[in-house]
Amino acid sequence: MKALVLAGGSGSRLRPITHTSAKQLVPIANKPVLFYGLESIAEAGVREVGIVVGDRAAEIESAVGDGSRFGLDVSYLPQEAPLGLAHAVRIARDYLGDDDFVMYLGDNFIVGGISALVRRFRADRPDAQILLTRVADPRPFGVAELDPRGRVIGLEEKPEHPKSDLALVGVYLFTARVHDAVCRLKPSWRGELEITDAIQELIDAGCRVNSTVVSGYWKDTGSVADVLEVNRLVLDGVEADCSGEVHSSELIGRVVIEKGATVTGSRIVGPAVVAAGSRIRDSYIGPFTSIDSDCAVIDSEVEYSIVLRGASLIGVRRVERSLIGREVEVVSTPRILRAHRLVLGDHSKVQVVS
Repeated sequence: MKALVLAGGSGSRLRPITHTSAKQLVPIANKPVLFYGLESIAEAGVREVGIVVGDRAAEIESAVGDGSRFGLDVSYLPQEAPLGLAHAVRIARDYLGDDDFVMYLGDNFIVGGISALVRRFRADRPDAQILLTRVADPRPFGVAELDPRGRVIGLEEKPEHPKSDLALVGVYLFTARVHDAVCRLKPSWRGELEITDAIQELIDAGCRVNSTVVSGYWKDTGSVADVLEVNRLVLDGVEADCSGEVHSSELIGRVVIEKGATVTGSRIVGPAVVAAGSRIRDSYIGPFTSIDSDCAVIDSEVEYSIVLRGASLIGVRRVERSLIGREVEVVSTPRILRAHRLVLGDHSKVQVVS
């Protein structure tokens, strides 16, 4: 079995971060989200991985390299434009050959990995295996329709009127039979080759398509809110580790201070992570915050946020639910005199925040 990892999307919902960086490399607890997927693939016993890359190919290749750090043998497959998931399968045809493969969206996060899914696929050998999860609003996703016995009978991409609340998770397993289906596809109304259409072709041809409803946690890290939520989830599992320098400070709960980081005169409430090379001084770092390497947080307050490499916050009250990009500088401005203009009737009672 091989793996096909898709890392060519533009990440429009994460702009402006993705104007200068690949969305698959946005750090979750100071580790790129793509790395979690590659680790899951390696844990499942898959060794050969083709990564589909687009405009950010150089950045992806620099981060992942040849894959040896993950125990993988990685090849890179250029895609001229993000023309759909099935288009990625089409351009990977020669690389995949006649092997079974798992297709993994590089910006997806699945708790517990995919080892059990891969084992089940290898044992049952359906023509396709898909993962489903129940969502409140399935319209932004591919949506599956099941018959009363739980068999997949229909798929639709981003339907205006969904037939179920079962959304496709960004992990698929296929035998080589999917290639014939992909070859027959025409672009959808979105101008893309949809993997849902390819799976529907398999169903219509009488092929066996199995589904598994994910009972654990899955997230598409395509928006800032999703990235922060996954960061919260990962940090919730960290263990306290203080390998850096801490002076006249208070660390509460599960706080990680990496070697090379310095904390002075500050209060940090976990779960939180401060990476090597960062300086925290006279500040408060609240729960579910990741501070990447070489950052400076001085006389500031940060909570439920991600601060990327080289960023600095100086004299800032208060930052929360934020994603701060690389080398960003956030500083306070001189206090500006403010005035309230009031026209009040007799016996009025007014509360003014000042």
